[in-house]
Amino acid sequence: MSEGDALSDLYQELVLEHKRSPRNFGTMESPTHEARGTNPQCGDDVKVQLRIDGDRIEDIRFTGSGCAICIASTSMMTQAVKKGDVASAMALQERFRDVMTGKLETADADLGKLASFSGVRRYPSRIKCVLLGWHALGHAINDATGDDNGGTSA
Repeated sequence: MSEGDALSDLYQELVLEHKRSPRNFGTMESPTHEARGTNPQCGDDVKVQLRIDGDRIEDIRFTGSGCAICIASTSMMTQAVKKGDVASAMALQERFRDVMTGKLETADADLGKLASFSGVRRYPSRIKCVLLGWHALGHAINDATGDDNGGTSA
């Protein structure tokens, strides 16, 4: 089995697992930051809510609906950034985006299990799906007021 086949198998397994049982899914009481991302082309719609204390993401939740790729990517994103610092979350968001858009090679990105999504870049119409939650994360972090005006469309 080649490395590409192994990555493809991991991708399929993770997408199905996270679509069936997304992590950190649900509404957060009293978020400090939030943003909504929508993709009108395919109907994906997610809202990311954060509780940031100082420079740490104490909690993160998301709600919404979308395709398996969108939900799985957002679910795994929440696991990757929860309890971490804001700067690290933003750096991960940038590396993930750069891998998905072909600006950075997967091997150079230090993405862990998130690297399994790298095959999505072969399907340009699905890149917006895999990045939607990540865009919402960036907007939520940059939304100093914590209101819902930080929405984004992919």
